[in-house]
This record gives sequence, structure tokens and C-alpha cells, in this order.
Amino acid sequence: MASLKLVNIDGSVLGDVQASDAIFDAPDNDALVHGVIVGFMNAKRQGTHKTKTRAEVSGGGIKPFRQKGTGRARQGSSREPHMRGGGIIFGPEPRDYRQKITSRSRRQALCSVLSGRVRDERLVVLQGLKMDAPKTKPFAEMVARVAPEGRKTLFVTAGMDENTLLSARNIERVTLRTAADLNALDVMRAVRVVVLEEAVSKLEERLS
Repeated sequence: MASLKLVNIDGSVLGDVQASDAIFDAPDNDALVHGVIVGFMNAKRQGTHKTKTRAEVSGGGIKPFRQKGTGRARQGSSREPHMRGGGIIFGPEPRDYRQKITSRSRRQALCSVLSGRVRDERLVVLQGLKMDAPKTKPFAEMVARVAPEGRKTLFVTAGMDENTLLSARNIERVTLRTAADLNALDVMRAVRVVVLEEAVSKLEERLS
């Protein structure tokens, strides 16, 4: 069993929590993680880029200037690609950048990056977080105690808690994800990962 550091909302270390080796002590697989991360980032691309070909630009009904006597090379249309304002050759066209990522690859990549955060001592389990009302200041103070580095912090909750979500959404460099929505890209973008105690079992249930 993997040992995860357990802390409370004051930042005090309470001990260790035993978790599944398959999730929190998985071997590194850089090639798999890279492929999954690239797939996630490609899926976020809009793919709406577009340039006009020579058939789509306006103009070009007559020759831009006479054939002879100008001292210039002859031109047949102002829509030629080498002319100013002409069409674009092999320019970008609208396309779908999404790649197929299997469910198994997603799970394995997530386990690999979570295990990496554990080995780097950048993942802790938080006990006792409960927001009775959406309050940003107490949540920000708790973040400063639990993750004192002041860098990007990812909180993983067991489910969607509206009070916790509203308390965290205006805090800079803090991201909130549920155990069901967590993916490898979220973990890679965070310097420190804070998993709520009740979310550990949810992750084990989802990834086992």
C-alpha cells in the first residue's frame, strides 16, 4: 500500500493514509503520459483557422496591367499566389484536431502522474475541509497553510460541492476538480495536488 501524507486545514501533519499501489505507486510511463497530454490539448483546439485560396479571393477579372511595354513580368490575374493580396497556397483549413484516446490509456496516464507527485512529495491528503458557506478568504488562508509554496495548486474533491467551488473559483493559481473529472492534464499543470480524504476512495473506485 502507498503511504500518503495526511494534513488538516491548519497545515499540521496528522500521519499517513494507506492507498492503492496501483494508483499512487504506479511506474513512470513518460511516453504514454505525453501521448495522452497531447491528445487532451489537441481536443481543446478550435480548428477554425482558414485562409483563402486563389479561387476565393476577390478580384482577378482582368489582367492587372498590360502584357507588354511596362518592363515587368507578364501577369494574368491579381489572384495569383505570388501577387500582393492573392490567394494562399496550402494554407490552413478548418479541421478537427481531436485524437482517439482509449479509456485505459487515460487511467494509466492519470495513475502515473499521481504517483509521480507522490514520489516528489507534492501530493497530500486533506482532512476536515467543510465550507458551510461560500467564503473566499477562509479558503485562501487554508490554501496558504496547506500549500505554502504559493504556486499552482489542484484540489481534488469527492463530489461537486457548490460552497467549496464558489470559495475557490476567485483564488489565483487554485483549481478545483472532482475525483470523477480529474485527468492527467490537470495534475501535470499543478505544482501541488491536495486530495480531500473522502476523495481518495473515489479515485480508487474509479481507477481500479
